[in-house]
Amino acid sequence: MGRLRFSANLGFLFTDLPLPQAIRAARDAGFDAVECHFPYAVPVAEVVAALAGTGLPMLSLNTPPGERASGEFGLAALPGREAQARAGIAQALDHAAATGADAVHVMAGITHGAAGAEAAFRANLSHACDLAAGRGITILIEPLNPRDVPGYHLASLDHALRIVAALDRPNLKILFDCYHMQITGGDLLTRFRAARDRIGHVQFAGVPDRAEPDRGEVDFRWLLSEFAASGWTRPFGAEYRPRGDIAAGLGWLSDWRGG
Repeated sequence: MGRLRFSANLGFLFTDLPLPQAIRAARDAGFDAVECHFPYAVPVAEVVAALAGTGLPMLSLNTPPGERASGEFGLAALPGREAQARAGIAQALDHAAATGADAVHVMAGITHGAAGAEAAFRANLSHACDLAAGRGITILIEPLNPRDVPGYHLASLDHALRIVAALDRPNLKILFDCYHMQITGGDLLTRFRAARDRIGHVQFAGVPDRAEPDRGEVDFRWLLSEFAASGWTRPFGAEYRPRGDIAAGLGWLSDWRGG
């Protein structure tokens, strides 16, 4: 097993900087890759230049979330919003292709179990997979825990696995976020191994506060090393909210690089 590799999620890390500068800061801090939430306000040429200048790959980004001010957090499972959801999927895929990202997380949205939500989600995911296939891009779906995001349509690993099995698309995978998975059932290594072939990306953060991963109820240094021993080779996405100064909390990064 080689050294562990890590990606900085720039939705939570280095957020005081413009995105191109955040990419450079991630490189300077020792990260091996970057990923984004919603990079659409920044001219894509500036992002491409920062990636080229640092040599860091962009791993993934999210589809647009909708109207955040009105409480929306994704559109793909919202019945009647198919046109907007598919426009957002196309936008995300274009941005991913331009920046070299090989994965797009299609956000389901908050539905509170509305009638037609599952059918809308599956139809939009099928559409996304069709669009992404010719570009070599993976479509990701991510279960979010109901404590942090009440009413989110996709709230469990079992639900995600059912969708992936039913749609049977080779480029549809699960984003296994250890923070959410710990809250919704724990037993992270066993569940990771069982779903391994269906997983396209792994993220982590300290539990229960979603801060630095070097404390809390999960021993991530051990866990991520076990993931790697199980054959995982992609960088692990650090998606946490720093408790204070980000540099002061990055001791874990140099500490864990040996696995």
